[in-house]
Amino acid sequence: MSEPTFKSIFGENWKNLPPVMVKHYANRPYSNDTHKVTGVLDVSCKAPLQWIAPLMKLLGQIPAQNEKDVPVEVLFQSEETSAAFHFVRTFNFKKDAPYIFHSRMLQTQGNEVIEIMRFHLCWRLTYHWENDRVILKHKGYGLYLWDKVIPLPLTMILGKGYAEEVAVNDTTFDMFTHITHPLWGKIYEYRGRFEVVE
Repeated sequence: MSEPTFKSIFGENWKNLPPVMVKHYANRPYSNDTHKVTGVLDVSCKAPLQWIAPLMKLLGQIPAQNEKDVPVEVLFQSEETSAAFHFVRTFNFKKDAPYIFHSRMLQTQGNEVIEIMRFHLCWRLTYHWENDRVILKHKGYGLYLWDKVIPLPLTMILGKGYAEEVAVNDTTFDMFTHITHPLWGKIYEYRGRFEVVE
């Protein structure tokens, strides 16, 4: 039995994670592990992302919409042929068909990770356990091609990502993520509470 994918990403701090975070990040590489969380998010999107919502959808990016109390289901899936950690997020907006935002994460070194989306565009980030919370910090963007990351200078265009997750109890956690643009300020955010259900 292999260790969870994120054990080496969190390193020595893995033993400090609360039970809900261990469940959240329990998937093992090269396996068929699947875990599910469900919750409700408030989604906020401002210009300039609002202006390019169709392009964001085409690129398989975050849903560029505004709505409160959106039911969301997230599947964390491993695959038997790689160490990829898949996030399959389904947003159930009131007036639209379910919006699926699917990405996969790969560890590059230490606590550095890439989140790969459609057309091989990726977000480069680091994972941290600080102040009793999981923190995802921005390192830039890139293209993932031939098992290599080609850095792309897109932060000035797309903004800088950030996220936090905080344990509420042994099965529930709060989270938020936002994108801050150097000229436009905070242009995107979603936040809410999730429960590990299976």
